[in-house]
Amino acid sequence: MTEQHRPAAEYRIEELAHRSGTTVRTIRAYQDRGLLPKPERRGRANVYGDAHLARLRQISDLLDRGYTLASIKDLLEAWDAGRGLSGVLGLVAEIDGPWTDEETGRITRQELAATFGGSPDEAAVADAVELGVLEPVPGSPEEFLVPSPQELAVAAELHSAGVPLPAISGHLRELRVQVEHIASRFLDFTTEHVFQQYFDHPPSDAEAEEAADLVRRLRPLAQQTVDAELARAMRTLASRYLRHHLHSEGPGPGTAVEHVPLPAATVQSVRELVGPAGVAAFVAAAADHEVSARRMDSLVAHAVTPAPAPAPGPNDDGGTAAGR
Repeated sequence: MTEQHRPAAEYRIEELAHRSGTTVRTIRAYQDRGLLPKPERRGRANVYGDAHLARLRQISDLLDRGYTLASIKDLLEAWDAGRGLSGVLGLVAEIDGPWTDEETGRITRQELAATFGGSPDEAAVADAVELGVLEPVPGSPEEFLVPSPQELAVAAELHSAGVPLPAISGHLRELRVQVEHIASRFLDFTTEHVFQQYFDHPPSDAEAEEAADLVRRLRPLAQQTVDAELARAMRTLASRYLRHHLHSEGPGPGTAVEHVPLPAATVQSVRELVGPAGVAAFVAAAADHEVSARRMDSLVAHAVTPAPAPAPGPNDDGGTAAGR
């Protein structure tokens, strides 16, 4: 029998699961998500064919590459619409690829404790895991993956300079919000002016490959721009901070300094207002202002109060001796 006249293969769902290396439950889940075409109904039985088997193998291959089921659905819809997958896959792979040359590292709990002062801090470790600075290694509770060794090294340096670990975590959370805003704005900008031409219609393989090449060219621009602007801002603000502290009135040589405890909420409010470096100067200036204001109030009060009349003398009956 020739290939042309060979009957198409037919599978029950159990045999399809066996041939594709998956499970009956997974096949039904793929059908519910629209990833797999519905089977042909033969009486009371569902019949699957080679197209279903090929589709399951495609899904498995894409999952192995790291794609999500949502992304796979989009890619398969493109395939069903008559467009090839090679260009689209190349574009998605370029976007999903690493955006930094930094390599992931590893660190043990013992090394981590030594890096941050020598004593373990489980609360700080949990915070770092929540932030993704550390990632637990499955099956190895004493070891962590470090997605960005540079970021961990910055945290260690700040801590050795005296910054508490909770303050470092809080700073990172705040920084991420601002950086994600910058990344979003860069993507909006490049989409509007560069990539919109590829998104207003399903791209062909050639167009997808052209877009992937643009991604490779534009990939370093965001970091280069942020690096340059951060350097400019740090240079400007550091000079301003230095001038402020050099010119601010502080205790002169030999002046005694007394440490006065303040409520933590007050210190935090001042820190949010003027930044950590300006807390002491702000509190001192506010205190000086209040003392000066009260001193002025006291002087004004004395100036407007009439002086008391002198007491009458023994020969004073309301007039003077000369007047009598």
